[in-house]
Amino acid sequence: MSVFTEETRVRAREIIARYPADRSRSALLPLLHLVQAEEGYVSPAGVAFCAEVLGLNKAQVGAVATFYTMYKRRPTGDYLVSVCTNTMCNVLGGQEVYDTLVEHLGVGHDETTADGKITLEHAECLAACDYGPVMTVNYDFFDGVDPQGALGVVDELRAGGRPMPTRGARLCTLKEMAVQLAGFADEREGAVADGGPGEATLRGLRLAEQHGIAAPGYDPKTPIRSKAEADRAAAEAKAKAEAAKAPAPAAPAAKPEQVTGSTAPDVKAPDDKSPQVRTAETRQPDAATAVPDAPGTRVPTDGAPPAPGDAQAAQAAGVAANAPAGDGKPAGDEAGAQERNLKEAEAETGAAGAGSAVASETGAQK
Repeated sequence: MSVFTEETRVRAREIIARYPADRSRSALLPLLHLVQAEEGYVSPAGVAFCAEVLGLNKAQVGAVATFYTMYKRRPTGDYLVSVCTNTMCNVLGGQEVYDTLVEHLGVGHDETTADGKITLEHAECLAACDYGPVMTVNYDFFDGVDPQGALGVVDELRAGGRPMPTRGARLCTLKEMAVQLAGFADEREGAVADGGPGEATLRGLRLAEQHGIAAPGYDPKTPIRSKAEADRAAAEAKAKAEAAKAPAPAAPAAKPEQVTGSTAPDVKAPDDKSPQVRTAETRQPDAATAVPDAPGTRVPTDGAPPAPGDAQAAQAAGVAANAPAGDGKPAGDEAGAQERNLKEAEAETGAAGAGSAVASETGAQK
């Protein structure tokens, strides 16, 4: 017998109906939240359920469920407490908050207390650096927490209370949160009446209002086209673009007195170039430039490569014309100068070694 209720199956059909018939696989993410709302985690039965209603195999569903950390693979407590230990929050004390909770609750990362109330985890980033260090309970934020404040939150949760987050609505259990993540409204009385935005968020809204920045309008009832409709629209757009690029057929020469009455738009000649292109070709002509566009511009052409002797002569002339400074390295890395310098260095090293040996022998005699 299935572990999922008929209400869950009805909701699953409602989720799938949100997407075009040929894109039902897109419903997998909210469906995984839905089965997690039923059992508190994504169990093997939940994976099989999603595969069944979407016509997928369990390997395809399992690959998605194991990729995202919001899908839990083993039973989770009523309250998922996540402490950010990433760079910004860590510098501000996030690791100390996490370590204090580990010691107080007696559990580690991704472990649940014996009473089934709290599951603790450290998070890489909770996307609230301007409020750090931050902690979330079922993804609702507690900003600027310290060890004692975090202890107060978890103790109140274990005692049956629901502390008020810094931002957002009042707390709910992880199963209730999973229903919302599946796309269904929170039906609790006054569920969204509490909470409020953070000061940093309000600052951004005030700046947007001050500078007249607003999101474009959007009609949520806009229908989603099926894949076939989208492909057909794309093909039509491509055909129009190709037709616009195609050169117009040459019209027959008309007599001076003949009036064609054509209203076709004028088409630019292929060699009609913009000022930017002309400037670029003038400054840096290349072999791809068909015709010089300015006086003095010469199109280079490929010729025969210079003979090795010519190259050697050009190099010798360049060295002779650019004598090195007095403290510079000899031009051309002259082999004789290198050998002379090497012999002098070896002689100096040998003399220094002999002097050291004499000093050592004298010291031993003393």
